Amino acid sequence: MTLPVVFIDGDQGTTGLQIHQRLQGRTDLTLVTLPAEQRKHPQSRLAALNTCDIAILCLPDDAARAAAASIENPNVRVIDASSAHRTDPEWVYGFAQISAEQQAAIASAKRVSNPGCYPTGAVGLLRPLLDAGLVPRDYPITINAVSGYSGKGRAGVEEFEGQDAAQATPFQIYGLSLAHKHVPEIQQYSGLSERPVFIPAYGSFRQGIVLTIALQVRLLAPGVDGAALHACLAQHYAGSGFVEVMGMDEAKALSGLDPRALNGTDKLRLMVFENAGHVMLAAVFDNLGKGAAGAAVQNLDLMLTGA
Repeated sequence: MTLPVVFIDGDQGTTGLQIHQRLQGRTDLTLVTLPAEQRKHPQSRLAALNTCDIAILCLPDDAARAAAASIENPNVRVIDASSAHRTDPEWVYGFAQISAEQQAAIASAKRVSNPGCYPTGAVGLLRPLLDAGLVPRDYPITINAVSGYSGKGRAGVEEFEGQDAAQATPFQIYGLSLAHKHVPEIQQYSGLSERPVFIPAYGSFRQGIVLTIALQVRLLAPGVDGAALHACLAQHYAGSGFVEVMGMDEAKALSGLDPRALNGTDKLRLMVFENAGHVMLAAVFDNLGKGAAGAAVQNLDLMLTGA
């Protein structure tokens, strides 16, 4: 039997390296990358893109658009790890756990766009609650999130691990224009009718994310409280191998949330906290795991198996 050929285009970046590590040694596929001397050779890349079965694009947005457009072989399927195609209606959004229909769509898709790291947490929390009608679609959502510096890619790693690491700012809120490129993705796939406010930050740790969303119970439908929100999330993700919902009693016993708690895994952990009419939804996951490379491999496996 001929093994499917998987080509990683851009395997030297943070996400590409992680995907390469996860796929090395697998016996159910043939992994292809370009040697250093051929990476910037247009004909070599074009040939690799058009002769593989599945191409995984780990490139800047403009380069990913160009790579996708250069594929003329109709049999080549693509997973794009950049943000270039995430809101493109011709691409399937690669977050299988948001619905059974989404999993089936990924399995049969020609073009899959990997979710962004922050949207993974935000959409993972909001989509089931909005679909169930527990949170209004026009709720004034504010999302706060802190990521490890690897979320900046190689530039972030150099900033915090390079020769000038001592000068790196230990904590920095960014996206001050309130126009972060992840906002349209979060709004579209969570089902919000209004743009959420998104406040991202980087911390002086390599990888991991904590993302939180605060809700006022008085702005929710009568009878909706933290327990109802938790029950909805727990039911939605029951049986999922990649998304876990922590029990409310267990969450209440926590004294803090460590963004690094799930580093090295491909899981997303969701939590609900409640007190005095306030609810905090929280997500913890590895920005290079479920937030990037892990999600890409999950999508690859769906596309390879068809289920």
